Amino acid sequence: MIAENIVLLVDAIPIPIIVIGQNDRIKAINGPGESIFGPHLTGRPHVSVVRQPALVSAIAKVRAQGDRQVTRYVNRDGATDIRYRVAVAAAGQDIVVTFEDQTASEEAGQMRRDFVANVSHELRTPLTALLGFIETLGGAARDDPAARDRFLEIMAHEANRMTRLVDDLLSLSRVEEDERVRPKEDVDLRALLPSVIKGLEPQAKAAEVTVALDIQVPDAMVAGDAGQLVQVFANIVENAIKYGASGKQVKVTLVGRTVDARLRAEVVEISVADQGEGIASHHIARLTERFYRVDSHRSRQVGGTGLGLAIVKHIINRHRGRMQIESEEGQGTKISVFLPTSQLS
Repeated sequence: MIAENIVLLVDAIPIPIIVIGQNDRIKAINGPGESIFGPHLTGRPHVSVVRQPALVSAIAKVRAQGDRQVTRYVNRDGATDIRYRVAVAAAGQDIVVTFEDQTASEEAGQMRRDFVANVSHELRTPLTALLGFIETLGGAARDDPAARDRFLEIMAHEANRMTRLVDDLLSLSRVEEDERVRPKEDVDLRALLPSVIKGLEPQAKAAEVTVALDIQVPDAMVAGDAGQLVQVFANIVENAIKYGASGKQVKVTLVGRTVDARLRAEVVEISVADQGEGIASHHIARLTERFYRVDSHRSRQVGGTGLGLAIVKHIINRHRGRMQIESEEGQGTKISVFLPTSQLS
């Protein structure tokens, strides 16, 4: 009866748990525990199940000394390592082993560390340049008008670069905060896209790029946040202008009202295709990562912060849509955005 109660109690616990009897055989294991170690383990020696030396050693110490032990256990799930914090404690003559999944928290911690390191790196270069030019202007170049004007121009460029970075960081923070709140206003993409392209005319003219808009639908209403959608398409089109090869065309196409199997909804599709150098396939999956750049030097030269597509990804997620990036080296790049249509359209 007591053994049955132990099994029922263990099964009721939502985290993986193993109970080892005084004979060092598994006395009970719940469903989450079986998802790690497999089924039908009751009665087997624990050393033939847990295997990893650190955990076997922790169990042996509890058996010998009675003191609670904490260790780690790594379980391979396909191509992913699941990392557990394992607590081993005595319970009378038995030993209870519990597993707490730490994978998400460890990855979040690593992301925070990477984020701080990336921001520090992005700010260090312009700050170092500014400090160097300030020192030079206060000394050797104090009475050299030509050098002073050149240095002031570079300083303005570096200060603008830091301003763009701070603006994008603030924008990313706001977008992440709102990501779970679905927008409810109706936005007409037939009116929004021409407005976006009009606003980018100076950049297109400077790059000698022609932006062509092809609207193929009579109705393209989506439930969205107009300001954020402007940000999405301005970012994608501006990237196409910057990296789409001078003197060529960027084509923006609005296609609508098809059922997207992945989103399980009726969508409109907006694609932005350039005629640039294209992107190698191994870069594509990482383009929406924060601070990821295919060509860091070129990106900084044209004023990129490495955050644009990360912001785009979060906004599209908020709109319950999806983004698809297609590219071949030498063949240009095409970015397509799929947004669910408005229920009122």
